[in-house]
Amino acid sequence: MDKKEKIVQASIEVFKEKGIEKTKIADIVKKAEIAQGTFYLYFPSKLSVMPAIAEKIVLQFMKKIEAAVSVEDPLKEQLSQLVDAIFQVTGEFRDVTVLVYAGLSTTEHISEWETIYTSLYDLVASLIETSKERRLVRETVDAARTARLVLGLIESAAEQVFLYDAYDPQNEANQKAELLTFLEHALRP
Repeated sequence: MDKKEKIVQASIEVFKEKGIEKTKIADIVKKAEIAQGTFYLYFPSKLSVMPAIAEKIVLQFMKKIEAAVSVEDPLKEQLSQLVDAIFQVTGEFRDVTVLVYAGLSTTEHISEWETIYTSLYDLVASLIETSKERRLVRETVDAARTARLVLGLIESAAEQVFLYDAYDPQNEANQKAELLTFLEHALRP
């Protein structure tokens, strides 16, 4: 693991343990087992680590989606695979996601959000475009715009399950079922 990755991982752990406000750079460098000056080679402040943490989450979304979604499957199965992948990563990173939202929303780094998400939007847009070519999705669908909408909707639904209330597996199942019905009807020709 390189030094930047050590800093990011240590930041996640310390932020989860102490919260953003109480975390000091000294806590992060101690956890990462690096010198404080090394931290500043990569990040000017503790909050400037947030985009790197967000990138890590987006990378996990992409890996899960690439592994789970089969473009040869019918639309309903593809949507189910996509929803499951996003729900799984959101569940795995539930504590970190809250920190990233809090950290990014209170700094100038919020403007980086769309840039961080670009590769994820592009991945989902390509899945939608492939489904359009197979005539599984309406030909009038703008793949790029729809990818943003679909991802926003799925993430919001997953966050409702994992971040806002106590986790309930039945609630997750119900949320996914309603979401899949909605998406399938919205996209079908």
